[in-house]
Order: sequence, then structure tokens, then C-alpha cells
Amino acid sequence: MLAGILVSCKTRLAEAELLDPSKAPVQTVNGMFALNSTNGKLSMRAEAPTMARYETDTATLDTFPEGFYVYGYNEEGQLETIINADNARHVVNKRKKDNELWEAFGNVVVNNVIKRERMETDTLYWDRGKNEIYTDCYVKMISEDGFMQGYGMRSDDHARTAIIHRPFDSFGYTKQDTTVVLIDSVNFIGPLLKK
Repeated sequence: MLAGILVSCKTRLAEAELLDPSKAPVQTVNGMFALNSTNGKLSMRAEAPTMARYETDTATLDTFPEGFYVYGYNEEGQLETIINADNARHVVNKRKKDNELWEAFGNVVVNNVIKRERMETDTLYWDRGKNEIYTDCYVKMISEDGFMQGYGMRSDDHARTAIIHRPFDSFGYTKQDTTVVLIDSVNFIGPLLKK
């Protein structure tokens, strides 16, 4: 009986030696929800079904394999930008504290709620130190003013000043109707108008 127990433990120890701790997450969070504030005002909200954190000597890596949602708020506290993606990563360089990069990939959609603009791409980077989002991939932008597409885009981190670097086959249209009243239903405060 004693020999059977020793063999069993020896087998399990051999399996444990095959594990590489550097490839295992140091933390896993289900239903991740985070808030970020600036000067006491909400500036960003992030949500993800799953987050896994990995640590190395030089960097901290957070992965979001089941999707990622970011909600950005402007200086007045209004919801301005919504970003969602199928997958995301957050890398913080331990040697340079201001070197922080977010990467979103797989069906990345950026909505500027206030400007009523929508941008779609496959990969998007957010450099928090520079307050900039960018990509070198194919991008298409849809707004009330038209449709643009191309390769490469740079903008501030609220998607207010998006510029496509190599546009092609884009078009714009102008529609002017002074009787139309546009209501921002996300940030609207007050009674709704009857139709």
C-alpha cells in the first residue's frame, strides 16, 4: 500500500515540474469592471468578461481574451467614446512607468457618441502617455457627413480628430434640414419631446 502512494506522488511531481510558471497568469478576474477618474471626475470605464494578468521582469501584461469594452467620458462627464473589440492586451513597461500601451484587435469598433461617428478596423493601439489612438490597418469611418476608408489612422484618445493617412474611394454628402432636431439620447437630461 505504501509503494502505491509513493508512485502516485512521484507521478504528480513529474507533472508539476512540466508546468512553466512564467506562462501561467498570476491573477485571473471574471467580470472585470474598472473606473478611472481625473480630478475627481469619471474619465474612463472599462469592462471585460475575463482578464488574465501575467508578470515578467520587464513588463506587466493584462489580456482580455473574451472581449473588451471601454467607455470614455469628456471633461463635462458626458459619455463621448465607446470602444469594443473581440480581444485586447494592456502592456505596462516596468522600467518606464509612462510607457503604457493598450492593443485592441478583432472587430474593433470606435463610436464617438457626441459627433455621431463610427470607425471600424481590425487593430487599434492606444498610447496613454501621448493620449493618442492609432492603427496602420484598414479603417472605415461612417459619419453624418459621409463615408471614408483607407489605411492608417491617428486621432486623440476620444476619437475627436481622426485622420486617415492613405484614404481611397471615400465620399461625402451634405444634407441640410433646419427642421431636424438632433437629441443625444445617451447624455440627454430633461423631458423628451412629443412627436
